[in-house]
Amino acid sequence: MSDYRYCQVVTTTDTRDEADRLARTAVTARVAACAQIVGPVTSVFWWEGAVDTAEEWQVWFKTTAAAYASLEQHLREAHSYDVPEILCLPVTAGHRPYLQWLDAETR
Repeated sequence: MSDYRYCQVVTTTDTRDEADRLARTAVTARVAACAQIVGPVTSVFWWEGAVDTAEEWQVWFKTTAAAYASLEQHLREAHSYDVPEILCLPVTAGHRPYLQWLDAETR
């Protein structure tokens, strides 16, 4: 995680209410500066030996690499899925004032 300072973290959930809750609690806990909810989306995936399809909502968190471990722990504890999607995508460049805002809001 030391190769970059900022990242976007994505998860999915099966209800808009849970997406709202995950977004709000992560921002309130200051482990993310911002969360965006996208959906519904259709997910097609392998689960328990079969292909399944579900309507889900994505939540995109904007955070720092330093805050990632705390955000991941927060999502693991707060998420309703047995195996939640938690993917961290590095941000390699960005608008400097926005990145400074990420730093300020996740401390």
